[in-house]
Amino acid sequence: MKEVILKVVSGQDLSEGEMKGAMGQIISGRATPAQIASFITALRLKGETEDEIVGAARAIRAKIKKVNVRNGHLSLDRDEINIDEETILDTCGTGGDGTNTFNVSTATAFVAAGAGVKVAKYGHRAVSSRCGSADVLEALGVNLDMNVAMVEQCINEIGIGFIYAPLFQGPMRYASGPRREIGIRTIFNLLGPLTNPAGANVQVLGVYSPELTEKIARVLGRLGTREAFVVCGESTFDEISICGPTRLSHLKDGCVETFEMEPEEFGLRRAAPHEITGGSALQNARIIRDILDGESGPRREMILLNGAAAFVAAGLDPDFISGVERAMESIDSGRAKEKLESVIAFTQQCGHFARWEVG
Repeated sequence: MKEVILKVVSGQDLSEGEMKGAMGQIISGRATPAQIASFITALRLKGETEDEIVGAARAIRAKIKKVNVRNGHLSLDRDEINIDEETILDTCGTGGDGTNTFNVSTATAFVAAGAGVKVAKYGHRAVSSRCGSADVLEALGVNLDMNVAMVEQCINEIGIGFIYAPLFQGPMRYASGPRREIGIRTIFNLLGPLTNPAGANVQVLGVYSPELTEKIARVLGRLGTREAFVVCGESTFDEISICGPTRLSHLKDGCVETFEMEPEEFGLRRAAPHEITGGSALQNARIIRDILDGESGPRREMILLNGAAAFVAAGLDPDFISGVERAMESIDSGRAKEKLESVIAFTQQCGHFARWEVG
């Protein structure tokens, strides 16, 4: 660790192999908290390269528990995913964007599931943002204390399930303390969405900087993702924004195309940032329920745009205009809300069963 810290501090990039080795030291508990904090801070200041992100992701993928939600077993370690495989979607932001929006990717996941897409939603509690997806789901009534078999059953039976990071990515725990203490965005913000234990092969991934969209899209391609949109809205939103232009890098067929889109292209009014601001977990839970109940306005339109990206990436729609219509139908038919209520009921039942077993 001392050698790689010195190399990064001096501004030198690590190879994929060197980064895989360094991350292996961290997730095996062989690096001290001071070394972890120094290393991830130095990486952030230097700027993480594609090779470094891929190496770190591969190290973590090799250690985490796997969630099997397909008919066949999927190895997260392989480099390619067959395009004919069942679509598994993840909608996830990197967090730490500093914009304090409500939990857009979480609401989008239910809208996607309401339209029939199988969703394995990865998430965590807030580390470098105000309210993480785990926080808002808990406020909605979802029980997070689920084992692998329960999560697999939830995804397979209901069509959507939540993969609570600490229960599946135990090796990451060694970095939790240093991350929380330094309080800045680090490579770990990027690694969560890149290490989904269900091996999601379709993603809508929000990043906190427009300079990251192409890089992360290429990383996803190297890690075997079939199709994805990596997005950054209005400078720092880690989702498609209703407040201004959004930069999108579209990974498809191994190629990455980058472009910008604006809400007016879809007949939507440009909103002010305060119109999509979130708050506490309870406040964000209320916002999500209001959207799924059919509330109109900028928050709903934010979900429509992000839902459209999910449907295009999943191959359900050829363009965003069709995707917006599908997202509207998922909400207005009540199917998106039904998915939320089904997940709440299922996870609460699992929680009661688990307590009964222990008793």
